[in-house]
Amino acid sequence: MLETPLGWVLLFLLGTFTGTMSGLLGIGGGLLMVPALTVFGIPLVQATATSLVGVFLSSVSGSLRNFRAGELNWQVSLALALFGIGTAQVGAWVGDRLPDAWLFLAFAALLLITIYLMYLKAKLKKQQAKQTEAIPSEKQKIRFSSYPRAIAGIGLLAGLLSGLFGVGGGVVMVPLQMLFLGEPIKSAVRTSLGAIVAIAISGLIQHTLNNNVLWIPGICLGAGGILGAQLGTRLLPRLPDRTVNTMFRLFLIGLAVYMTIRGLRNWL
Repeated sequence: MLETPLGWVLLFLLGTFTGTMSGLLGIGGGLLMVPALTVFGIPLVQATATSLVGVFLSSVSGSLRNFRAGELNWQVSLALALFGIGTAQVGAWVGDRLPDAWLFLAFAALLLITIYLMYLKAKLKKQQAKQTEAIPSEKQKIRFSSYPRAIAGIGLLAGLLSGLFGVGGGVVMVPLQMLFLGEPIKSAVRTSLGAIVAIAISGLIQHTLNNNVLWIPGICLGAGGILGAQLGTRLLPRLPDRTVNTMFRLFLIGLAVYMTIRGLRNWL
């Protein structure tokens, strides 16, 4: 079905939706692309590899918009990406050798951990509000020199998860930036999206060498993702932080349930 014009249109629409979520939540789009591609009967490792094409194109689109608007902290995005490039190769190599059941369940575990990190961040934010040191505002940019170890660790982990799951890495970068850097969610979303550009390229290279990438479906996803990312990055400034946080949590919960069910089916 994916090789027909109807399939290409469906993939374009899917890419538009995931691109919008990418620009809005800084998650790279792969969290939706990977499960959706498995519905079409594509093996998980190929779905992971193919989604990175769409992840890359949509993250480029959204990041260009953020850069032109002066809303991208490109120094931290670059630092995250530099640390994530190498581990994205490792993740892609490991993912090519794991059974689908393990990958599905590991994906679900990742989502649940991320939900917990978001909850923990909310608690820390309340504690910080009572202290004399203020939480950084949207105008106070985070610098690499202030948090070198934290930024390095976030980049390394994001790269590994990107190559392993095809998620771009934003799913873990956003909450960890909020948790360890004290970065507001909207700023974290934009920084994460910028780092995803280089990290996705790295994972895509390794998956291409493993012959896992389905290029036509990936390009269709990416074309829709370019449009969707523009929509998402334009919606982000108009939404209150609480709304973005709620959307992020509900989105992850739904995906965790889906991936757990798929993993158990493959296991049994």
